[in-house]
Amino acid sequence: MRVLPASPLRVSIHGGHSGQFCGHAEDTLEDIVKAYIAQGYSWVGLTEHMTPDRVEHGYPEEAEAGLGAKDQHTRFTEYIATARQLQEKYASEITLFVGFETEAFEGYQLWLQHLLDTLKPDYIVGSVHHVQDMLIDSTPADYRKAADVFGGMDALYAAYFDRQYGLITTFAPTVIGHFDLIRIFDPDYRKRLVKPDIWSLIQRNLEAIKERGLIMDLNLRALLKGHQEPYISRPILEEARKMGIAVVPGDDSHGVKNVGQFWEEALQVLSDAGFDLTWKSPV
Repeated sequence: MRVLPASPLRVSIHGGHSGQFCGHAEDTLEDIVKAYIAQGYSWVGLTEHMTPDRVEHGYPEEAEAGLGAKDQHTRFTEYIATARQLQEKYASEITLFVGFETEAFEGYQLWLQHLLDTLKPDYIVGSVHHVQDMLIDSTPADYRKAADVFGGMDALYAAYFDRQYGLITTFAPTVIGHFDLIRIFDPDYRKRLVKPDIWSLIQRNLEAIKERGLIMDLNLRALLKGHQEPYISRPILEEARKMGIAVVPGDDSHGVKNVGQFWEEALQVLSDAGFDLTWKSPV
């Protein structure tokens, strides 16, 4: 275990999901911003989930709450406006970046481009939560169902990394969110990730990230869910370091109580992997 350098800046490149604008989060966006300020954060990216083009592409809890696609879009535009107001209001206390997190459902490209053109975020976090319109991070049962549709876990991993590659090469998101989220319900992920056919896809995607100068999100929400390591897992993290790819912590907060969670663990993971704990800003 390496000795940590003194006082690296507190930052989160992926955070700020709030109950105000997300059905599976808690608290108001302003209360979350205040929590970051109270913990001494230097800068934070507010990165709410992008709105779906139709209700079938959204999260189940939104539909259960009776929110149609139009309702969700109205709420999302309100999120951008509110985040801009907070960005200005608290400018003397914290640097806030106003962004959003992508979805990669079938046919997402035109809708994502529309959101980029009309809402003009500071940056986006490129994340994949769907493979062939199946959510892969909702429940173990849905995850197994997706694997069955693809004919096994290896094929599901391949489909995930192919979808991610398309997102990277088409949109070059400033930040790549929870790179290996596909491992979420796989107890054998450590062995599976390094299988030659899967590892070659990972290396391909990392090369695409490197070529475009993108940043990877060390996503700490995995620890909150009981995982032993964040997304990105250690072999991928070490490969990213060898390639000179910037990696920055993201607490992926979904409420005040998540703000700053596992910060020390993030620093230790990155230090042990050989990173210098200086952060590349997304803007």
